[in-house]
Amino acid sequence: MESLYARRLEDDGIVFSTRVTDDENAITNSLEIYQDPNGSRRLVVANNDCSVRIFDTKYFDLLNHYVFPWSVNSVSVNPDGTLFAVLGDHEDGLVVDPKCGKPIGKVRGHLDYSFSSAWHPDGNILATGSQDTTCRLWDIRNLSQSLAVLGGRLGSIRCIKFSSDGRFLATAEPIDFVHIYDCFADYGKSHEIDFFGEIAGLSFSPDTEAFYIGVADQTYGGLMEFKRRHQHHYLNCLW
Repeated sequence: MESLYARRLEDDGIVFSTRVTDDENAITNSLEIYQDPNGSRRLVVANNDCSVRIFDTKYFDLLNHYVFPWSVNSVSVNPDGTLFAVLGDHEDGLVVDPKCGKPIGKVRGHLDYSFSSAWHPDGNILATGSQDTTCRLWDIRNLSQSLAVLGGRLGSIRCIKFSSDGRFLATAEPIDFVHIYDCFADYGKSHEIDFFGEIAGLSFSPDTEAFYIGVADQTYGGLMEFKRRHQHHYLNCLW
């Protein structure tokens, strides 16, 4: 939908609502709350009208509106709020300066449109997910080629998350498959979660002790929770 709503968590009351755009086909594809380098909390929204919009979270004023050559499917913010990853209906993705909306880098390697991205907590690694069924990893200090290509099974990589401790990377396909990679093993060790249903999203808990998968399936829908299993807490941990 083209509308934006903000709700209070304590009572689910609506704090703010607005129509982001008058383009009826400009659905909202992604949004992220972040803190800019000045310490102000912001909301960045990606839409199908080729736009990225930045709102403040105090009064929800529109601060910036940046237009790109293609529909924007995903925007993600690096940990210190100084870079955006902007991906959409194009094989290449952009690394953008949020102060002016200008690209300062480009990631090239995907073979189809991209739908998701996430930043490692150290700020140096960017993960991007594409309709070509792969997640690619990039070192932001040298974007000339991807560091690794992590393949899926059935479809596009629609959702990507890093754990807050930087240990794990999780990727989700549209249905049935979620993959978890060990970042500390150069993504060479992985665990696959196989189930029935369309995947609505995934998330690690802030303390990284739990992992959640949302299943938006009429028959098998629900929220799955996984607890982190510690074999030797000083050496290793597995899901």
